[in-house]
Amino acid sequence: MSELPFAATTPISVARVGLKAREADKLADFYRSVVGLQELSRDGETITLGSPGRPLLVLERDAAAKPDDPRAAGLFHTAFLLPSRADLGRWINHAIADRIQIDGASDHIVSEALYLTDPEGNGIEIYADRPHEGWAWENGMVKMATARMDIPGVVGSVPEGDAPWQGMPENTVVGHVHLRVGDPRAAESFWNEAYGFDTVARYGTQAAFMSSGGYHHHIAGNTWQSPGAGRRDPSRSGLSWVELRSSQASAASEKQDPWGTLIRLVPDKAVATAA
Repeated sequence: MSELPFAATTPISVARVGLKAREADKLADFYRSVVGLQELSRDGETITLGSPGRPLLVLERDAAAKPDDPRAAGLFHTAFLLPSRADLGRWINHAIADRIQIDGASDHIVSEALYLTDPEGNGIEIYADRPHEGWAWENGMVKMATARMDIPGVVGSVPEGDAPWQGMPENTVVGHVHLRVGDPRAAESFWNEAYGFDTVARYGTQAAFMSSGGYHHHIAGNTWQSPGAGRRDPSRSGLSWVELRSSQASAASEKQDPWGTLIRLVPDKAVATAA
């Protein structure tokens, strides 16, 4: 069995993401067949998906919701972190075989990642980290970049004769959530003060990356599509909430970021039984 990724072992990490879905059944089928999540449960108007025994994504049905506005504050992408590079290679083989449309593939030095978009416009990242012991840090900032991914190298990491992709493996987690915000500095301040996250990288004035426990980022905020965005319109589809897992919290709590995004914090033990 694979080990739990480093991202999920820090004092605070991402547990689950909630999406408001106009067509929840169609969206659930996409996350099953394309991304590789399992359906774990249905409860009224919600569908919970995840990796084996681990809820990661909750779809909340709202057929009356207006489409998400990509220029407003909200979700840039949910990032599903696979336990190993070979797992990422298996997913690439699955994407090739099923002709899945990919928006991009990048080497970020700390990780290797592919990007796609679900049928309702929600961004998705599927990635694998390089060993965190080898990440380069300077003055509290981690070295990251956006370079071309060595796709043949990633595919080549799959052992010869290995079983094909069979869905997200055990110990797949949501490694990070990347948000569209109106002001990265305001996002930094919120995450620094509300949850004690460290700012670990910046891309000029347009993006900031924050984390707990020395991860390369659990949360990011950018203005690439949403400069100056105000509070979110709750009647639109897209991001509903982000849930964090804390090894130090004794009770659940909720806060809103400066754009009205709901952030939940739950004790670590509460997540394991949430499915």
